[in-house]
Parts: sequence; structure tokens; C-alpha cells
Amino acid sequence: MKRQDFRFFHRLRVRWVEVDMQQIVFNGHYLMYFDTAFADYWRALAVPYYEAMHQLGGDLYVKKASVEYHASARYDDQLDVGLKCTRIGNSSMVFTGGIFRGDELLITGELIYVFADPATQTSRPVPQALRDLLTGFEAGEPMVEVKTGAWDTLGPDASKIRTAVFVEEQKIPMDMEWDEADATAVHAVAYNRLGMPLATGRLLQHPEGETRVGRMAVSRVLRGANLGQAVLRALEDVARQRGDKAIHLHAQRSAEAFYRRLGYGIAGEPFEEVGIPHIGMKLDL
Repeated sequence: MKRQDFRFFHRLRVRWVEVDMQQIVFNGHYLMYFDTAFADYWRALAVPYYEAMHQLGGDLYVKKASVEYHASARYDDQLDVGLKCTRIGNSSMVFTGGIFRGDELLITGELIYVFADPATQTSRPVPQALRDLLTGFEAGEPMVEVKTGAWDTLGPDASKIRTAVFVEEQKIPMDMEWDEADATAVHAVAYNRLGMPLATGRLLQHPEGETRVGRMAVSRVLRGANLGQAVLRALEDVARQRGDKAIHLHAQRSAEAFYRRLGYGIAGEPFEEVGIPHIGMKLDL
């Protein structure tokens, strides 16, 4: 087994609480590493696990887990945990794993999960949508589609995300979240392969070729999975196609680094909006 056998990796660093007096990782922790990687695997699929399992009408339960030891990881090692779905049966699925330090294979593992009714824990056939999701990911197919369009088309899904992020999570009053600009803005919504809306944003038209991006929101459990970037790039493409010269936005200070990485620069002094620190930013097109 080699690194190139995997297209998904979860990276971690060994902590002192995971090693014995010889600074070698306790054997049982390797199963924890695989389990942690499995949770991150679903993020790579752009799938909020619990919501997806509810939609699919079941849940996954470990049937068997096996580990083979080749060499030991030590304190402060940086490890890459590779996972891949190698077989899908009628109700079960097999994941093969490898734990690497650089190119050195330390541990191999096999995890067998059963798709089952969460109430009775009796097995059920793996839904076709889940089969397609796993096989598509392993084949390198895109897991997210960003749609752009009018509020009449995308408004219901954009509203779900914005309500969850801005109203419920950030406690912004409902009457401050919605405005008349939604009706004329171009909206973008990112969907996973199960059709679940995950992220959104909008593009406003301003005079003299200047435009503004706003209402950028990503579902909490999938932040850091590049969904915000996909939405922002889709809105930028719309702005370019209609001949806009620059994009302005009001970034929450917690998201400033995200926009900087994507080429946006500071444009103005810090300020507060709806009680949250913001900074103006700009991208020339």
C-alpha cells in the first residue's frame, strides 16, 4: 500500500497524551485516528453527516475494525491518514486505511460499516444516492455544484442557510437580515450531490461598474471545506461576464484572512455592523 493509493488524507500531529513512556503511540489510538479521518472524509464529500443520514433514512454502524502494525508513530510526528471506499455490498461498505509518516507506511486498517435502521439497528440496503456519492468521490468527480440565479429560483435554499448562520447562530435580528436587494441581486448557492444547500452569497449591481458581494454564509459543519471559495468565485465570474470592474464587500473580521487568501485587499477602516466587527475589502477584476 502506497500514498498514491489514496485521494483523501486527514492530517494530524501526535500529542503527548497518546504515547507511552517510550514516546511510542499506544496501539489503541490508531483506531481513533482512523475514526477521526472517517469523520473528515464526509466533509470531503461535502456532506453534513447527521442531516444526510436522516435524509437517506439510516445510519452507519461499525461491524468490524482491524489494524495491522508495521512501524510505530512517535510523539510530535505529523501523520497522514488515508482512507478510501474499496467495496460497497448490499448493506455494507468497506473502507481501507493507511497511516503514513511522510511516505513511510506505519499502519494499515480495514473498517467495515453497515447501513442500518437507527431505531432497530437492523441492516438496510445502501441507498443508490449514497453509492453514487462514494463511487463518484473515489473516481475524482466534483462533490459540489454552485448554481447562480434569481431570488425566485434560489431564494428558498439561500434563506435556509442564511437563517441558520446569521439569525440562529450569530443572533442577528430577523428583520435586519432580509431586505429589498434580494429581489434584484444575483444569488449563488452551493449544493452537494444529495441536493442539500450548503453555502450562499449574493451579488449586487452598483453604478460605474462597481459591484458588491454580501450575505456570504456557509453551513457551520462544513466550514473549511472550500464551499465559501466556490460561491465567491461563482459570483466573481458573473461580475466579470457583465463587465464589472471591481467587487467590494464588508467582511466580518473573523473572515478577513479568508478573503485575503482569495486576493481581496483592505478598503477602508474597521466598523461595526449589526453588532459584529467588519472591515471593507475590495478585489479589482
